[in-house]
Amino acid sequence: MTQQKANPGQRRKARRLAIQALYQWQVAETPVTQIEAEFLTDNDMTKVDKEYFCELLRGVPKFKSEFDDLIGKYTDRTNSQMTPIELAILRIGTYELIHRIDVPYKVVINEGVELSKIFGANEAHRFVNGVLDQLAQELRMPEVKHNKQEP
Repeated sequence: MTQQKANPGQRRKARRLAIQALYQWQVAETPVTQIEAEFLTDNDMTKVDKEYFCELLRGVPKFKSEFDDLIGKYTDRTNSQMTPIELAILRIGTYELIHRIDVPYKVVINEGVELSKIFGANEAHRFVNGVLDQLAQELRMPEVKHNKQEP
Protein backbone atom coordinates (compact mmCIF):
# COMPACT_ATOMS: atom_id res chain seq x y z
CA MET A 1 0.00 0.00 0.00
CA THR A 2 1.85 3.06 -1.22
CA GLN A 3 0.98 6.26 0.56
CA GLN A 4 1.92 8.99 -1.87
CA LYS A 5 0.81 12.61 -1.66
CA ALA A 6 -2.90 12.40 -2.24
CA ASN A 7 -5.00 14.73 -4.32
CA PRO A 8 -7.83 15.82 -1.96
CA GLY A 9 -10.36 16.12 -4.79
CA GLN A 10 -9.58 12.65 -6.09
CA ARG A 11 -9.79 11.23 -2.55
CA ARG A 12 -13.13 12.95 -2.00
CA LYS A 13 -14.49 11.36 -5.19
CA ALA A 14 -13.11 7.98 -4.11
CA ARG A 15 -14.98 8.27 -0.80
CA ARG A 16 -18.19 9.26 -2.58
CA LEU A 17 -18.03 6.21 -4.82
CA ALA A 18 -17.02 3.99 -1.90
CA ILE A 19 -20.12 5.12 0.04
CA GLN A 20 -22.32 4.17 -2.89
CA ALA A 21 -20.52 0.86 -3.39
CA LEU A 22 -20.69 -0.03 0.31
CA TYR A 23 -24.36 0.90 0.35
CA GLN A 24 -24.90 -1.63 -2.45
CA TRP A 25 -22.83 -4.21 -0.56
CA GLN A 26 -24.88 -3.70 2.64
CA VAL A 27 -28.34 -3.56 1.06
CA ALA A 28 -28.09 -6.00 -1.85
CA GLU A 29 -25.40 -8.19 -0.27
CA THR A 30 -23.60 -8.27 -3.62
CA PRO A 31 -20.02 -9.59 -3.39
CA VAL A 32 -17.44 -6.82 -3.06
CA THR A 33 -15.44 -8.10 -6.04
CA GLN A 34 -18.52 -7.82 -8.28
CA ILE A 35 -19.34 -4.31 -7.00
CA GLU A 36 -15.75 -3.21 -7.51
CA ALA A 37 -15.74 -4.48 -11.10
CA GLU A 38 -19.07 -2.74 -11.81
CA PHE A 39 -17.94 0.58 -10.35
CA LEU A 40 -14.60 0.54 -12.13
CA THR A 41 -16.36 -0.20 -15.42
CA ASP A 42 -19.45 2.02 -15.07
CA ASN A 43 -17.82 5.19 -13.66
CA ASP A 44 -15.32 7.64 -15.10
CA MET A 45 -12.38 6.96 -12.80
CA THR A 46 -9.96 9.42 -14.42
CA LYS A 47 -10.45 11.98 -11.63
CA VAL A 48 -10.82 9.46 -8.81
CA ASP A 49 -8.14 8.05 -6.53
CA LYS A 50 -8.91 4.55 -7.80
CA GLU A 51 -6.49 2.82 -5.41
CA TYR A 52 -8.10 4.57 -2.45
CA PHE A 53 -11.58 3.63 -3.65
CA CYS A 54 -10.55 -0.03 -3.92
CA GLU A 55 -8.81 0.07 -0.54
CA LEU A 56 -11.93 1.41 1.19
CA LEU A 57 -14.26 -0.97 -0.63
CA ARG A 58 -12.15 -4.01 0.27
CA GLY A 59 -11.07 -2.85 3.73
CA VAL A 60 -14.41 -1.96 5.28
CA PRO A 61 -16.01 -5.40 4.79
CA LYS A 62 -12.81 -7.08 5.99
CA PHE A 63 -12.95 -5.29 9.37
CA LYS A 64 -16.74 -4.84 9.60
CA SER A 65 -17.20 -6.61 12.96
CA GLU A 66 -14.35 -4.71 14.60
CA PHE A 67 -15.66 -1.40 13.25
CA ASP A 68 -19.23 -2.12 14.31
CA ASP A 69 -18.07 -2.89 17.86
CA LEU A 70 -16.19 0.42 18.00
CA ILE A 71 -19.07 2.41 16.51
CA GLY A 72 -21.49 0.73 18.93
CA LYS A 73 -19.58 2.14 21.89
CA TYR A 74 -20.52 5.68 20.87
CA THR A 75 -24.12 5.37 19.81
CA ASP A 76 -27.30 4.13 21.42
CA ARG A 77 -28.56 2.94 18.03
CA THR A 78 -28.18 -0.57 16.71
CA ASN A 79 -26.94 -1.10 13.16
CA SER A 80 -30.51 -1.77 12.04
CA GLN A 81 -31.61 1.58 13.51
CA MET A 82 -29.01 3.47 11.45
CA THR A 83 -29.53 4.13 7.79
CA PRO A 84 -27.25 2.13 5.49
CA ILE A 85 -25.65 5.44 4.46
CA GLU A 86 -24.85 6.44 8.06
CA LEU A 87 -23.39 3.02 8.69
CA ALA A 88 -21.28 3.10 5.52
CA ILE A 89 -19.96 6.59 6.36
CA LEU A 90 -19.11 5.58 9.94
CA ARG A 91 -17.39 2.41 8.75
CA ILE A 92 -15.29 4.34 6.22
CA GLY A 93 -14.41 6.92 8.87
CA THR A 94 -13.41 4.17 11.29
CA TYR A 95 -11.32 2.50 8.60
CA GLU A 96 -9.49 5.74 7.93
CA LEU A 97 -8.94 6.50 11.62
CA ILE A 98 -7.36 3.08 12.16
CA HIS A 99 -5.67 2.21 8.88
CA ARG A 100 -4.86 5.57 7.27
CA ILE A 101 -2.85 7.54 9.81
CA ASP A 102 -1.69 9.73 6.89
CA VAL A 103 -5.21 11.22 6.79
CA PRO A 104 -5.60 13.72 9.67
CA TYR A 105 -8.49 12.91 12.00
CA LYS A 106 -10.07 16.31 11.30
CA VAL A 107 -10.17 15.45 7.60
CA VAL A 108 -11.80 12.08 8.38
CA ILE A 109 -14.50 13.80 10.44
CA ASN A 110 -15.05 16.59 7.92
CA GLU A 111 -15.32 14.17 4.99
CA GLY A 112 -17.81 12.03 6.93
CA VAL A 113 -19.93 15.08 7.75
CA GLU A 114 -19.86 16.28 4.14
CA LEU A 115 -20.82 12.83 2.83
CA SER A 116 -23.71 12.63 5.28
CA LYS A 117 -24.94 16.06 4.12
CA ILE A 118 -24.93 14.81 0.53
CA PHE A 119 -26.31 11.29 1.01
CA GLY A 120 -27.80 11.19 4.51
CA ALA A 121 -31.06 12.18 6.13
CA ASN A 122 -31.68 15.72 7.43
CA GLU A 123 -29.69 15.64 10.66
CA ALA A 124 -27.43 12.70 9.82
CA HIS A 125 -24.35 14.95 9.71
CA ARG A 126 -24.73 15.78 13.43
CA PHE A 127 -24.92 12.11 14.33
CA VAL A 128 -21.94 11.21 12.12
CA ASN A 129 -19.92 14.14 13.50
CA GLY A 130 -20.56 13.08 17.11
CA VAL A 131 -19.66 9.43 16.59
CA LEU A 132 -16.54 10.12 14.49
CA ASP A 133 -15.35 12.74 16.97
CA GLN A 134 -15.58 10.25 19.83
CA LEU A 135 -13.89 7.55 17.77
CA ALA A 136 -11.06 9.96 16.93
CA GLN A 137 -10.56 10.69 20.62
CA GLU A 138 -10.17 6.97 21.27
CA LEU A 139 -8.27 5.89 18.17
CA ARG A 140 -6.12 8.97 17.60
CA MET A 141 -5.75 10.31 21.14
CA PRO A 142 -2.17 11.64 20.73
CA GLU A 143 -3.13 13.52 17.54
CA VAL A 144 -6.33 14.92 19.09
CA LYS A 145 -4.49 15.93 22.27
CA HIS A 146 -1.73 17.60 20.24
CA ASN A 147 -4.28 19.59 18.19
CA LYS A 148 -6.06 20.81 21.33
CA GLN A 149 -2.77 22.12 22.75
CA GLU A 150 -1.99 24.21 19.68
CA PRO A 151 -3.00 27.90 20.02
